[in-house]
Amino acid sequence: MTKLSTQTRDKFKTVSTATLCSALYKRGLRNQFIQDVRPLNPEAGTMVGEAFTLRYIPAREDLNPMTVFQDRAHPQRKAVEDCPPGAVLVIDSRKNPRAASAGSILVTRLMVRGVAGVVTDGGFRDSPEISKLAIPAYHNRPSAPTNLTLHQALDINVPIGCGDVPVFPGDVVVGDAEGVVIIPAEIADEIADEAVEMTAFEDFVTEEVLKGRSILGLYPATEEQTRIDYAAWRKAKNR
Repeated sequence: MTKLSTQTRDKFKTVSTATLCSALYKRGLRNQFIQDVRPLNPEAGTMVGEAFTLRYIPAREDLNPMTVFQDRAHPQRKAVEDCPPGAVLVIDSRKNPRAASAGSILVTRLMVRGVAGVVTDGGFRDSPEISKLAIPAYHNRPSAPTNLTLHQALDINVPIGCGDVPVFPGDVVVGDAEGVVIIPAEIADEIADEAVEMTAFEDFVTEEVLKGRSILGLYPATEEQTRIDYAAWRKAKNR
């Protein structure tokens, strides 16, 4: 797993998923925002970490009774105990929220272990309790039935699809109040740098628009005066 530097992690915490999607789009990556996944607690703050994955397949009933949880090597239990501190557990639940991917006890365990967040394209049970935890959590919608009802945990830390997005172990996962975006590990540093620059410019543009300035020539910066004004703004704001 690629090690995410503290500097890059901190940069990602200052930018939005919208800005990151734009930076990725410039590189031809159009499908990095996980679809139909929402934060249980939009006030939890920005989630940043490397992806550690769990994959479910459709459950085969004779192989998926309640007793499977007695196995200490059960993939779901193992994922909760093996996901590294600072990483994000990303779960492929086949975009099926009719049965839970996990519940509050497992998410609490992830929180206590120092995991940076958890994402599923399915649902969580005990969602009211999870929404109060100090760990960012994202899902499609609440789901009370146990995962065993429909899902069979099969693999951990393998490439998966989550909300139609390919997720490889070590990819950078960033989540905010809007949703979750996946950044390929090999371009994470440059995407973070570009997103910080884009954010500074958009902050300048927002201030100008609030003053009554037209977006024409400003956004995008097609006029020389915009570039001059932006340079002066950055100097004044130490950005």
